Amino acid sequence: MSPVLLLFSIHILLVQKGSSATPTCQTTCGTIPIRYPFGTAYGCGHPAFSKHMKCNLGTLEYYSSTRTTTSNNNAYTVSSIDYASSTVIIIDPLMSNCTEMQNSGSFTLGDDTPFTLAKENIFVLLGCSTTSPMFDSREDFCDTGSGSRVCRGMYSCRGVTGIGLPQNAPISTCCVYDYPTGIGLGYSLDLPKLQCSSYASVYEFGDEGDPMKWKFGVSLNYNDSYNYSDACKDCEASGGFCGFASLDESFSCVCNNGVNTTTNCFGQGNALSGTRGLKIQTVLTIGECIWNNLHTPYNYRCMGICTLLNYLVFTEVINWCGWMMFLQDL
Repeated sequence: MSPVLLLFSIHILLVQKGSSATPTCQTTCGTIPIRYPFGTAYGCGHPAFSKHMKCNLGTLEYYSSTRTTTSNNNAYTVSSIDYASSTVIIIDPLMSNCTEMQNSGSFTLGDDTPFTLAKENIFVLLGCSTTSPMFDSREDFCDTGSGSRVCRGMYSCRGVTGIGLPQNAPISTCCVYDYPTGIGLGYSLDLPKLQCSSYASVYEFGDEGDPMKWKFGVSLNYNDSYNYSDACKDCEASGGFCGFASLDESFSCVCNNGVNTTTNCFGQGNALSGTRGLKIQTVLTIGECIWNNLHTPYNYRCMGICTLLNYLVFTEVINWCGWMMFLQDL
């Protein structure tokens, strides 16, 4: 093969591989900034978070169990992340609010989740049967003090008709549940077991007397054990995104071109494809050129191709070419 034809074939390979590039870790999902320990796909961020969260068509989603598990795997929308306070707000699409109430399923946070429920959450069980275990006189599951005002506020909403109750219905079927005690089941609400139609979660009361101004959602905290490591800081300083290897979950720095390294993205070049497949295939092609033409005039022309590709694609090629030049000199 002539040197000219070889250069042409490599050019075609680069274009074809580049057009099928897979996306790398993203720094935003919709309007939500994404930083460590979060990630937009598996392999991005901390493994404990990546198993439960992903960016789905511009919407950041939280899964109560790992995304590979199909049973009891509720999906919740992440509405905001406050990195300063290590707080995440999630929304259950079946959860009720003042505007719209509906029959809900069950809420569960999951057993192996990196999150805990924030103490600001107020869980309100709605449309409960009079035989619900929440109203067991021998227990103290419901807050009958300030909780009564919350129940009256919820039942004053027009949306209450969505669960078959009239507006301003008696609050005897409502319970403000103190989740750390009682039938808690950890971080789960099993509404069929509790004999309740729906639930709402309020994490902030703007004007306590006006439920339309309450903030509905579930506030979650994550702890300090997921803070930045020095390796992660070095990775981000090089323009990379902190992630992990899929096999052993060891640290990996994901570069913008899709290359994963164990250190940082300095010197990783600007690969067009974002995959290691491009790098390996291109180097083998160049290597074949040099190997087949050792001690011939064509070898110098092939090494020129190495230099050209190094300029256009990635820096590792020059190291490979340098190794082959060493062989030539032997």
